[in-house]
Amino acid sequence: MTNFAVEMESRKALLIINPISGTSHKEGIQEKVEKRLGAENIGVDTVWTTASGDATRLAHKAVDDGYDIVVAAGGDGTINETATALCGSDTTLGIIPCGSGNGLARHLNIPVDISASIEIIGRGNALRCDRGSINGHPFFCTCGTGFDATVSHKFAQSKKRGKLTYIKSTLHEYLTYKPEEYVITTADGEVITERAFCVAVCNASQYGNNAYIAPHASISDGLLDVTVIHYGNILTTALVGLDLMGGTIEKNMLVHTFRTNGLTIHRPKAEAVHLDGEPMNMDADLKIKCHPAELSIFAPGDDTPIRPLLTPITAMFNDIGIALRNIVKK
Repeated sequence: MTNFAVEMESRKALLIINPISGTSHKEGIQEKVEKRLGAENIGVDTVWTTASGDATRLAHKAVDDGYDIVVAAGGDGTINETATALCGSDTTLGIIPCGSGNGLARHLNIPVDISASIEIIGRGNALRCDRGSINGHPFFCTCGTGFDATVSHKFAQSKKRGKLTYIKSTLHEYLTYKPEEYVITTADGEVITERAFCVAVCNASQYGNNAYIAPHASISDGLLDVTVIHYGNILTTALVGLDLMGGTIEKNMLVHTFRTNGLTIHRPKAEAVHLDGEPMNMDADLKIKCHPAELSIFAPGDDTPIRPLLTPITAMFNDIGIALRNIVKK
């Protein structure tokens, strides 16, 4: 991944806040961003989203108006919308993770603590990252079809957000879900026919919430990591979930992984897929590509390979610490 210094003199930033993402309140974010970036002589303008698509529209205008930085405060959907508008530009994305999963932020080791994530932006270290596309729609973390897409679809229909609601949706769908047959054709012409629980295509290493669907994925290698999960019985398939959380999924006997810069997936029928956790109905045929080095993002450093078990456990304790600090502050 390419590092480059971002000069922090006489610059301007647009802060985009999604007020309904995740479960955390957004009070104080504007003041914290203005204070930290103001210390670097960066002027900050703030806007709030009111509907789907607002973040893309606002970020596009920021690029046209010459903003150097666009900061997105929200979940993976807000990050996706904002990043989409910045691809191919010199405007750098700052992430304040406020969602339920925060997959891209977690992959980049951006803290889910608001003040700490703003500090990352203030330091000004930017990385050039890849993006993916599925039938022309961009994703930056993961996309997929099968069980995970069905869960995302059901979760999006729920009136409640947060981890507990997501877990309930997952368990309910798991007990009734039937695997389907997929025909996968890689960019070099290899054809793979799989009866699978799900097919995940990953630019980054995790779905979010420290669920490592592609533990060794890099967002700067020009490749997508594909994880195919076969369906065993109710117990063996459930054990895949333990490996998912432990960063050891590639060692599971039900899992087939490979890397490619592009692929097509033929499904039995048109149905939902997910892009960075957000569901979308698509045709039976899916064309997926990697687009190298299209986006500049503030991050603590380069891609850091995860260490099985140790990285997830450390992340879990970090989350607990942040939660406790937030409780104390209240």
